[in-house]
Amino acid sequence: MENIIECKNLTHYYGERKVFENFSFSIPKGKIIGLLGKNGVGKSTTINILMGYIQPTSGECLVYGEKSYELTPKTKAKIGLLHEGHIQYDFMSIEELEEFHSAFFPKTWKKELYYNLVDKLKVPYSQTIKNLSCGQRSQVVLGLIFAQDAELLILDDYSMGLDVGYRTLFIEYLKEYVVKYKKTVLITSHIMQDLEEIVDDVIILDKEQEILHSNLKEFMNTFKKFTIYQPSKKINEKDEVITNYEEFSKYTNIFSFKDENTLINYLDKKEISYEKIESLPMDFEKAFMGYTGRYE
Repeated sequence: MENIIECKNLTHYYGERKVFENFSFSIPKGKIIGLLGKNGVGKSTTINILMGYIQPTSGECLVYGEKSYELTPKTKAKIGLLHEGHIQYDFMSIEELEEFHSAFFPKTWKKELYYNLVDKLKVPYSQTIKNLSCGQRSQVVLGLIFAQDAELLILDDYSMGLDVGYRTLFIEYLKEYVVKYKKTVLITSHIMQDLEEIVDDVIILDKEQEILHSNLKEFMNTFKKFTIYQPSKKINEKDEVITNYEEFSKYTNIFSFKDENTLINYLDKKEISYEKIESLPMDFEKAFMGYTGRYE
């Protein structure tokens, strides 16, 4: 399968602060990839590297075979970027904004995709962007990206300013759009339940854990939560069995890629006794928190 993006051993520092080190990943054509993690772990930095806005401290990132900080105009035209903050010309009307952007993509522009989404807002095309709600402005920008008909969509925190109705609308449009037009998507969000419906693979960045790149279904099938009640002593460490843990007064939650028998043998060797052990189901949001931890 052809890779649209290939990054090898990316390392980046801001001054003396390390963002990530030896970060490698690839994104195949036609896949929807969720780039996830808490604030400050390097999601936006990764996107800035991909777009060529910053050059990594070391390592290499190729987009369509070109170094990300040397992208040609032809390659840049293949990328539709929604950057955190949803910047746009808010003095223009809905119609003026579409006409303005269409001039930059004369060969690929599909205005019907823009208006199909904008029409859901049920506001006149003469309405100025600054007089729309935050969610409505976000939908207008998403419509512009769809109309660009880019091959690769990079959506950095698309859900900012969107209530549940607009988020649901966007996810439905995105799923249909990607399948119909065979697009590739890299998406970040803090709303895990949205991504569970749409992404193929996940890349989870974390300050303490190893960077995880996995098929979403495989991750959900292999990453498990166990609760041990009245443990005789604290866990106090993470290792090849204990990916993460949460300790409370009467029980401890353990997150692991190992099965229950492996965990039981592990606890026996550590001489940790307990009243009982339970294997508990998780949705993606709980699994994400289990992997990264609940707190900074």
